[in-house]
Amino acid sequence: MNNNIANRILALTTIPVMVLVGFVACSTDSVDDVPDGSTDGDDTVVTELHAAFEAFDTEATEIYLSDGGTTITIETTGLPNHETVYWGVGNEGYMEEPDVALTPSIISSNNNAVTITVDATPDLTGSTSQTQLGTIGIAVSGSSLFNDQEGNGPLNEAAASLDWTGGHIGPGVYHYHLEPKAFSNDDDNLVGILLDGVFIYGRKCNSTGTYPTDLDASGGHTHATQHSEGREEYHYHIINEVYSTTGSYIIFEGPYQGY
Repeated sequence: MNNNIANRILALTTIPVMVLVGFVACSTDSVDDVPDGSTDGDDTVVTELHAAFEAFDTEATEIYLSDGGTTITIETTGLPNHETVYWGVGNEGYMEEPDVALTPSIISSNNNAVTITVDATPDLTGSTSQTQLGTIGIAVSGSSLFNDQEGNGPLNEAAASLDWTGGHIGPGVYHYHLEPKAFSNDDDNLVGILLDGVFIYGRKCNSTGTYPTDLDASGGHTHATQHSEGREEYHYHIINEVYSTTGSYIIFEGPYQGY
């Protein structure tokens, strides 16, 4: 795994209860005494979270400035905030999906938690980096985002196990591969944030209301979003191309632009 990415993922092995958590901005002197947008060595220091983080589920995520305001840490229960067959019979979130070829696991409170740390200001000046297996980002629901691979093969070999919103369990945590229809379905909604610190949105562009035609190889471009307060910023979109035989759209194949 790319070292830059591997160092950003810390799996939390147990969560005994679902804890209600909110967004927290650090208020240490090392952050507050530095003007917003100034630099600490080679890293840009920020003093408040990006407005897009307000779209994340506060019951599933805790998001805060870290490393003196140069990074952002996202702690998550990993538990989705919507119905799925993977909650298991008897759970209030269980949804019957007879056409889904279930993986052996169901969602539980102690095996889904993930923590990632990303640059507060993505570095778009370096080399791109390919995605790897496992968590490549965190969705607004609090669950993990994965790429277009499953195990040692392409996703279409395991697509039958995906639920109505493009997610399943295996390996380890509940995660999405395809457009997560529970919170982004052919629209411009925020989907989540990737390990390089870049936000990813649905298939449509908020600036135009249509599918963007100027995306780079990663599915990214620079435009204003509903969260950028009129400023243009680089962000990704789910590319509007149906993946293989799934009838839906890969969230992110890569490469990352933010390294």
